[in-house]
Amino acid sequence: MIETPFARARSVVLPEWIDYNGHMNVGYYHVAFDTAAEPFFEWLGLTAEFRERHGSSTFALESHLHFVREVHAGDRLRFEARLLDHDHKRLHFYQEMFHETGGYLAATYESLTVHVDFATRRTSPMPEALSRRLAQVLAAHGALERPWQVGHVISTAPPRRR
Repeated sequence: MIETPFARARSVVLPEWIDYNGHMNVGYYHVAFDTAAEPFFEWLGLTAEFRERHGSSTFALESHLHFVREVHAGDRLRFEARLLDHDHKRLHFYQEMFHETGGYLAATYESLTVHVDFATRRTSPMPEALSRRLAQVLAAHGALERPWQVGHVISTAPPRRR
């Protein structure tokens, strides 16, 4: 059974994450999403044991944040994650941040990572077992509706919902 979407990550907005506008500062959204990605990546198979055994990991290449509603100090957050795509070197994934008690979508995060060999510090193909696991997850997550934010281009025009 593949959890679709993956929904095990939780967090709390820390007081030091609040800016002069009284809400969570932009930079801490990256921190929160990055921290929430850790259990997702472990569930995918990118564990500490994997890194040790294979001498490799993934590095971020690009990410896109979409802010929907404010969150404030002490707010409890929950995250959902899904695999959007992968190839022999890259993972494309998407996360949503929800206000846990209010239930509303607060922000979304789309990211592309690349598999890197620690010895060369260069991209390298993922081990076959990881590729098989990703294919299984993608088959399940591919059934989810594709979020309109995925691939969104920054523009002064309002976002077009698909």
